[in-house]
Amino acid sequence: MNLTKSKTTPSFVTKTDQYKVEVHPQSSRLYHITIEKEALIHFLNKVREDGQSVERLEYTPLERRIVASYLLDVLGEAFGTILKGIIHDRESGGFTLGLEGVTQDTDEYVIFSTAISHILGTPNHDAMSNKYYARFTVKHTDNSDSYLRQAYRLFTLHTDGTFVDESTDWLIMQKMHEENAVGGESRLLHLDDWKELDKYANHPLAGYKFQYKAPKSKNVDQEVNRATFFKLNDKPCICFIDQFVYPETIEQAQYLRGLSESMESDESLIELELPVGDLVALNNLFWLHGRAAFEKNPQLNRELLRQRGCFHA
Repeated sequence: MNLTKSKTTPSFVTKTDQYKVEVHPQSSRLYHITIEKEALIHFLNKVREDGQSVERLEYTPLERRIVASYLLDVLGEAFGTILKGIIHDRESGGFTLGLEGVTQDTDEYVIFSTAISHILGTPNHDAMSNKYYARFTVKHTDNSDSYLRQAYRLFTLHTDGTFVDESTDWLIMQKMHEENAVGGESRLLHLDDWKELDKYANHPLAGYKFQYKAPKSKNVDQEVNRATFFKLNDKPCICFIDQFVYPETIEQAQYLRGLSESMESDESLIELELPVGDLVALNNLFWLHGRAAFEKNPQLNRELLRQRGCFHA
């Protein structure tokens, strides 16, 4: 297995008897991982034989790492090395994978994504759900105080964790259920593909620490001050969401709005197709994500799962 970068072969493309890693059909920045159905069934059987449940994972944190170990037992330690390699890789930083239709049990979706998240690192506490993950629905009507659940509005590009005082290095989004949904694609933009990155990352306000406050639905009372741009390994990273930032001047508001509008209109933006049961994992430091509007339908019903967290020290 060769994980070395080359000019002709993406660094993580590989194939084993248990899984294959390919360049994603919608983006050369992303990988798509296909796990063999027999391997997934073996993993789920180990989970079932151990009596694992979502409740057990919620109540007993060590069990979350146990289910991660079961997946690595089936697929091999190199599988974990590949996932971590991709999510840290500045040239990529993202992948999709799923359960290949071997189960439609949403509890098993949670268990599978828990295994993936605990290979990548440690999920943060999600105050919205008061768990290490959150499940939320998008339906025809909604009275929430953010665009997260509002189906017919563009959910603009952003990074997660802007309004909490902890690192949010990576993000997992998994599609749990979907009915009567047209549109609503995940919209993604890699920071290095944004045409006007230099214009905004080198602006005098790029390092200014703006105040972020969450709406009541997030169950987070703290206020934090964060710079929009910062550097890691001498590469620009971003922390931004237009809904929850509180500029102090007109000039600041114009900078932030211009930044958002520039990203939304960028030609490199991807609208990702994600089947039910599949997840997308992204490096939250240099990938921005949002959601396209749905077409109106009174029977619309989509449920997503979110996990976000930090890398292991």
